[in-house]
Amino acid sequence: MTGDRGDPRLLDRMVGDSLGWLERARPSFRLPPNVTTDADPNLTLKPLGELAELTHLIAAAHPHADFRELADGLFAFAWRETRGGELFAELIRGEPHATYPVEIYGVFARAGLRHTGVEELVRTTTRLRNWRVARDDHTRTLGVLNAERRIGLRQHADFGAVLAQTGLGRLPEPWALDRRAAYGVTHDVFHLTDWGRARRRLPPELDRYLRLWLPSWLDNWLTEHLWDLVGELLAVTACLPDAPYDPVAWRRLADAQAVDGSVPETGSPPCLDDPAAAFRACYHSTLVTAFAGTLARIASDEAGGRDGAGAAVA
Repeated sequence: MTGDRGDPRLLDRMVGDSLGWLERARPSFRLPPNVTTDADPNLTLKPLGELAELTHLIAAAHPHADFRELADGLFAFAWRETRGGELFAELIRGEPHATYPVEIYGVFARAGLRHTGVEELVRTTTRLRNWRVARDDHTRTLGVLNAERRIGLRQHADFGAVLAQTGLGRLPEPWALDRRAAYGVTHDVFHLTDWGRARRRLPPELDRYLRLWLPSWLDNWLTEHLWDLVGELLAVTACLPDAPYDPVAWRRLADAQAVDGSVPETGSPPCLDDPAAAFRACYHSTLVTAFAGTLARIASDEAGGRDGAGAAVA
């Protein structure tokens, strides 16, 4: 990786194509009637929550107005699917100790979209003793703490203490990082930096560790053609202060993007004969590509500003 500017034309093409596919895939993000009863939240609420999280960042931060408009439309669609937040009130009443309704609601609360009934419920449920029980998944706890901060709740644990117990906080031996642990590290960074909005929150020792080992990890999962994780690692790279740019990794990910804008999670594009299966195989990696490309584009513009400032001084 280098500290050079990225390739704005390549990044913009990848983001634009990804957003186009996501826009056409809107119907697949719609919530089923049984979403609050026996539907699997991993197949219903999780995709919608990820759509909301990442399109909100793109809508707020991408330098191109047309991309911001597309992303904002997708974010507004996600809010409408929650029936203006009423969905979260129903979910919390049914599962008062579940964290996922609070985590997803926090995405909308950060954007100023609030629901009075949900606000009252979360202020009660997050004070319950069972809510404060230590969770085995410290990365997930960071996500819960970030949601509490977004909503304006008192955080139920110390963020720094929890971070120290995560896969990233423990600075694991880099050669022992398997796929699951790698996803944990990427999400530790996303929760710590509020999905790239606050890169300076990354402590120097974690910055040095990531800057040293990200190239090797990228090379490994590029070889495996695990495009979803490659996208997340490129997003993490763009979360680093003075973000470096890996032109080879970005070109490889661009080559994996299909002509319709979708990015397969792994390997080659899936068969399109089964639209539901194709959606599941592509939606997350396509979202991640748009997200990572946006962060890299912002970093590229910042690097250009630094270069311009330097030239002016010289």
